Amino acid sequence: MQPAPAKTFNVRALAAEALAEVTLHGTSLREVLTRSAPRLADPRDRAMLSALLHEGARWWLRYDAALGLLMERPVRRRQPAIHALMVIGLVQIEVLKFPSYAAVGATVDAVRTLKRPRLAPMVNAVLRRWLRERETLIAELDADPITHHALPEWLVRAISEDWPGQAESVFAANNIEPPLTIRVNRRRSQRETLATAFANAGYGSEPHAWLPDALMLERSTDITRLPGFNDGLFAVQDGSAQASAELLDIADGQRVLDACSAPGGKACHLLERADVALTALEPSRVRSRRIHDNLGRLGLRAEVVQGDATRPGDWWDGKPFERILVDAPCSATGVIRRRADVRLHRRAGDIRAMAAKQKRILKALWPLLAPGGRLLYVTCSLLRAENEAVIKHFLSTHKNASAAKIKLPTGHAAGPGWQILPGEDELDGMFFAALKKQR
Repeated sequence: MQPAPAKTFNVRALAAEALAEVTLHGTSLREVLTRSAPRLADPRDRAMLSALLHEGARWWLRYDAALGLLMERPVRRRQPAIHALMVIGLVQIEVLKFPSYAAVGATVDAVRTLKRPRLAPMVNAVLRRWLRERETLIAELDADPITHHALPEWLVRAISEDWPGQAESVFAANNIEPPLTIRVNRRRSQRETLATAFANAGYGSEPHAWLPDALMLERSTDITRLPGFNDGLFAVQDGSAQASAELLDIADGQRVLDACSAPGGKACHLLERADVALTALEPSRVRSRRIHDNLGRLGLRAEVVQGDATRPGDWWDGKPFERILVDAPCSATGVIRRRADVRLHRRAGDIRAMAAKQKRILKALWPLLAPGGRLLYVTCSLLRAENEAVIKHFLSTHKNASAAKIKLPTGHAAGPGWQILPGEDELDGMFFAALKKQR
């Protein structure tokens, strides 16, 4: 008996259903990709799905508004997948630069796959109206900062207030696909050796200018297919995150705590750089498994502890740490170009709650730091309320703490810390503050 043929899926239809979940129901982009991608057997279809979802979420606020201009009776609530499909149609034309006739035809075909054949003429008419009136509609969308930058109004205002001289470059960087950056596992390989292996396999790369373990690939790809992945020769990690290992100033023999550690990228980097006794703390059992997975693939060892950083009495053994890395939960406004759904799910009211939690974490972990030790506070936020304001508050309430001077080759002084903005030296947005404890 012949095996049953594998079920095939229309990529655009699958993307439309997933995008509706992300944009209209608050599901994370990572979750829908993890669930949807395995349904596609062809790697090219999976790559297409990823592109449609990332760009659909990135540009949702622009092209959702465009549909409001194109349609007298929007179908967002009645037919969410069809609404998302039309956004995907516009994204194919304007962002991915597919030929217009192909984008329209494939999108209309997906309507039928979604079992809404009666809506196919409407979708066809909407997309063709966009093509006819494109210049006028684009001018109207560009006149509004929200639809021009595809960012919520509160975030446009917050970035403009916090970084007035750099706001426009931040907005532009947020809407460009970021480079794929990897971190070479120096315990198992060297950057030059790995770059040569990549080149021999057809993947060009360039070393980062000032990050010694960073290689930037010329194009995105499925990293599991790169030579050396299964052998743990490298991991994916943006350059800003790699800067943490430079700033924590670790040395062999130290006892180190990586608080809020999952998925473990920074912890692994520290272990690759020095022989330290590292504790990786993570409150989520599910996310703790990702730390174990990364440690195992890279051939590293650490003590992974499930626990809450604000309640060290539940897990701390009483022995001080010479170094503490606080990778604090934050708004993720510095990595919007990489996590496109953040712009859709984050709210202005979240920032105060985030800052309050960040203050609680610092207060709880400071007693765990040995006299003369260093604590590195890191967020992937652009907002001063989560960054320098939190550190200034901490310093004002802890007289045995002082801020070490930070100056990286790129970025900006930000009160007692340092801020890298998205796109600077091809890096993500990230804030750092190094705190020293008096002896």
